[in-house]
Amino acid sequence: MAVYGGGGRQRDAGPGVPSLTEEDEEELSSEVYLSVLVHNGKLGLSFYDSRDYTLHYMPDTVDNSDLQLLNKVVQEVCPSVLITSAKQERSMAEFIKAVSASSDYKPDIVLYPNVDFGLEVSKQRLLSAHLPSLPPSITEKERIPYLSSCLPFDCTLMLRSIGALLKCLDKRRVGVELEDSSVGVPIFQFQIYTLKDVVHVDRDTYSVLQIFKSEPHPSVYKLQSGEKEGLSLYGILNCCKCKFGSKLLRQWFLRPTRDLTVLSRRQEVVHFFTSPRNSDAVHTLQGCLRNIRSIPVDFEGSLAENRFTIKPNVDPAIDEKKRRMMGLSDFLTDVARKELENLDTRIPSCCVIYIPLIGFLLSVPRLPCMVQKEDFEIEGLDFMFLSEERLHYRSERTKELDDMLGDLHCDIRDMETAVMSQLQAAVLQRSGVLYTVLRLTAELDCLMALAQASQDHGYCSPTLSPCGRLALTQARHPLLELCSPVFVANPLLSSEMEGKVKVLTGPNSSGKSIYLKQVGLIVFMALIGSDVPAKEAEIGLIDSIFTRMHSRESVSLGLSTFMIDLNQMAYALNNSTGNSLVLIDEFGKGTNTVDGLSLLASCLRHWVKRAPAQCPHILLATNFHSLLQLGLLPPSPLLSLLTLETAVDGDELVFLYQLREGVCQSSFAANIATLAGLPQAVVHRGVEVSELYRAGRAIKRIDQPSTEEHTGRCLKVVETFLSLDLDDPSVDLQLYMKKELLPSVGELL
Repeated sequence: MAVYGGGGRQRDAGPGVPSLTEEDEEELSSEVYLSVLVHNGKLGLSFYDSRDYTLHYMPDTVDNSDLQLLNKVVQEVCPSVLITSAKQERSMAEFIKAVSASSDYKPDIVLYPNVDFGLEVSKQRLLSAHLPSLPPSITEKERIPYLSSCLPFDCTLMLRSIGALLKCLDKRRVGVELEDSSVGVPIFQFQIYTLKDVVHVDRDTYSVLQIFKSEPHPSVYKLQSGEKEGLSLYGILNCCKCKFGSKLLRQWFLRPTRDLTVLSRRQEVVHFFTSPRNSDAVHTLQGCLRNIRSIPVDFEGSLAENRFTIKPNVDPAIDEKKRRMMGLSDFLTDVARKELENLDTRIPSCCVIYIPLIGFLLSVPRLPCMVQKEDFEIEGLDFMFLSEERLHYRSERTKELDDMLGDLHCDIRDMETAVMSQLQAAVLQRSGVLYTVLRLTAELDCLMALAQASQDHGYCSPTLSPCGRLALTQARHPLLELCSPVFVANPLLSSEMEGKVKVLTGPNSSGKSIYLKQVGLIVFMALIGSDVPAKEAEIGLIDSIFTRMHSRESVSLGLSTFMIDLNQMAYALNNSTGNSLVLIDEFGKGTNTVDGLSLLASCLRHWVKRAPAQCPHILLATNFHSLLQLGLLPPSPLLSLLTLETAVDGDELVFLYQLREGVCQSSFAANIATLAGLPQAVVHRGVEVSELYRAGRAIKRIDQPSTEEHTGRCLKVVETFLSLDLDDPSVDLQLYMKKELLPSVGELL
């Protein structure tokens, strides 16, 4: 029998071959629909697996001109259908042509108009998609928070690819061929897709860890041309000497890898270049890289003449003709002097000029008597034209010059064009070698840059291990140590045996956030092959880095800050594995204390209750001390409690920034407020209210009158009442009580 599996490939089960089980047939008959969009060097894609009705997506990623990343995706996914836009960049067109020409693998190519990849159209299709996991009564507006927790809406290329993918699925009725037309193609879940050896780092993580940071260029001449790199990890590691080295290093940053072979090779080269005995070789190579320029054509001459020109000493024939052109001025002056001797004495002067495509001409001034065209005739000369009150003629001598010198200008241009064509042919013939040299040169530049940064900042070479253990000794923040005169190094030990969930408490400004970012940056540096700021380091092969640290606004999605915080946490909960690193800073502060604390405890319980091998490395910084004081977390060997030491000297709080095991017993909010410059009265009142609240006592308002004033008012009310003559028949006691006594008592209360 013939079974058609994913990728459009036919598999035959001949005689003697065991029959396929239902599970095997389902595996083989499943189809994968891949939607791809390439724009300005970036790649966005998504694909649908009909076997489990899962929509996979890959956030927008930088790819090279050969689309090597896309090629790896196609090799791993083996799509049966490849969907892309009919309006393509050249790189995508060549990729499709190569896939179509492949002999062993030919997916169906589906081209849709570019309008089907529109952003708004794609969002609308996504909001209208059939999601069985959601209640049927949910509105499109209510779907936005759910979808934004599943998909990064800031990856526009990926979203646009999903729009075209959903159109293809609906058009082909994938998986619902026998259902009513009102039933849509089901999407049971969304899953992020990363290549096997690529570490997933989302845009929020790049931003919060300050891996990249663009700033407006300070030069007034470059304000329109773009931005420059600010204080960032890329900025301090980019010691590249050539532009294509910097470009490759940025690609390494955008695609950190967990391929141990690649990382080990990079470490070996970095170690070689950091050795003192190889410093001379490094300086020599860097000098060579700094001097690499484009192929020598004469750029100044080309710009001046607005065409392609050849430098001297490239072609002897061209040089000879150019020398003739350069010597024409003096030569033509002598010719003009001899020609003037044979002209009418009324002509005061003449000159010989050269005009491309016309040749050499004798030019004389127009005399007052030369009115009509007949007056232009001169014996022995052939009139050519009148221009700017000068008459141009061809003489016997100029004809001899044409025969002798020819059309020099056109000849030179033709010869230079021929040289350019020869150069193009030679370059194209050796393009493979040139590209290889360029790639290797760029890689060499990157590795020497990492080596130089390691020497400049005192980094160490980390030990990379596949076991997933993180161990840092005297680790430092690579950016902050450059800005601070004194930096306190701290350790980290995270594994199944030593605990993978670290809960970090401490006062504000004690360094909790810095410690989290420090760990994230060191892990990231190791995953691009760089040395790291620590005395010793063992880095497991992390597969992804998630962060929930800085809240960001999103006007386009219409989501609150707290909803975006929840989306970031949901993204980490749904996609983290046992080899992931999750950094969480002050989650739950965007809502009331009880709800925020409950959500935080629930998230941590979800991770802690996983099997040890499935629990990610988690570093959590929080000021919710009740999380530990109330015992909201289950006892687990995966859980460890850490704090950053402080000391109180009188009323002054001193930060020691030293990590130790334990729990912070106070947030020291009053001390921090004093350091921030709040008025002393405000701080004292805050401490008073805090103590009363913790003790469960009533909090009295301070805008009420003093005790002496209050006592005086009471005495006045009593005296007024006692002075009342109740025996006087003219006194209306009820009216008095209503108008005088009760309002006075009310003021006192």
